Amino acid sequence: MTTTTSVTPTDARCTPRMRSLLAGIRADVARGLPPGDTSALVGERLAGHLGATDLLAAAHCEGDPNSYRQHVLHAEPDGSFSLAALVWLPGQHTPIHDHVSWCVAGVHRGREHEVRFALLPDDDGARLVVTGEAVNAQGSVSAFAPPGDIHLVRNPGPGAAISLHVYGADLARLTTSIRRVYRLPLHRPPLHRR
Repeated sequence: MTTTTSVTPTDARCTPRMRSLLAGIRADVARGLPPGDTSALVGERLAGHLGATDLLAAAHCEGDPNSYRQHVLHAEPDGSFSLAALVWLPGQHTPIHDHVSWCVAGVHRGREHEVRFALLPDDDGARLVVTGEAVNAQGSVSAFAPPGDIHLVRNPGPGAAISLHVYGADLARLTTSIRRVYRLPLHRPPLHRR
């Protein structure tokens, strides 16, 4: 993953729509609700901005041919939340991972294929089991909070995809939302036949 620097609300690249979105997220987070409730509120707010052509500056839509790119758009000064735009060229993907905090992800442009996993004990220690898959189109929003947030995301193509991610953590300080990368045996349950 390639990361670009933060943008503050006073930065010229921060659009008026982005300032409005940040103010709304700030109000949602300030309510002090549990992580699952906060992510649900933020997800509802983010959904209304996805696909808007006046949300992101052109610089925040640039990909990297070597890896998906994370543009950290804002990190709240008190560390309570961050907003990032992830740009995925066709075929680019994350490792299987979980997160340091609650997270909301919304597809702004293109499509993203997501595979979710559960971590289960077995005789050799642990394994990952696929619990669901979805192809998320523009406007789709996913909200989740640890534990139970293990997934892999990729761009199935053919064009670039951009998603907006809000995390309950300071990405300017941490540089990533990934808590752990999983390199364990995978198990796909058999298809149910009728």
